Amino acid sequence: MKGISRVAGYLLALTGASGAAYGLKIANELLSRGDDVELVISPSGYIILKEELGIECTEADAASRLIHFLEKKGCPAKGRLRLIPHNDLAASAASGSSLVKAMIVCPCSMGTLARIASGVSGNLIERAADCMLKERRPLVLVPRETPLSTIHLQNMLRLSKAGAVILPAMPAFYHKPSSVEEMVDFVAGKVLDVLGVENNLFKRWKKEGD
Repeated sequence: MKGISRVAGYLLALTGASGAAYGLKIANELLSRGDDVELVISPSGYIILKEELGIECTEADAASRLIHFLEKKGCPAKGRLRLIPHNDLAASAASGSSLVKAMIVCPCSMGTLARIASGVSGNLIERAADCMLKERRPLVLVPRETPLSTIHLQNMLRLSKAGAVILPAMPAFYHKPSSVEEMVDFVAGKVLDVLGVENNLFKRWKKEGD
């Protein structure tokens, strides 16, 4: 169909909250399935990648460095990873006419969450999220903050009422995780669950004897 800007696959945004490993695990799973991933990283997101995962990169080399990082983790990337500058408000994802399967902001800082809740679109992450809400398309926000202030909670409620899924990074322990990676897998698996993406990242609850 002419006149419609298309973005293949999923839009994933990494912001300045702690928990970059969650976002990269989601990217890993989607790419290994053959899905394309459009990636947007905020300036603070690059700091978190370096501090938490030792990945030092810029917009110029982030895609190649992240693919290398995932390949070292054993990710057979069948899909395409493409980085979009966070300030590129002319990108396809900044338009409601682009057909994105879903957008995930993981991790989602409280500042990003607040601006999305207020309809403020100062960068591509915020504008793309605004488009997902107005077009009634899947938007999953993964905040990582504690404790939560009344303002944080009000912003989350506002976004939930607007159609976003608020999925806090809260690992479970019923499956007796033996490593940080298994805890990361649980949160990433829950994100994929709400998107309807099949995965085996964590052990499902099963009553003993069932």
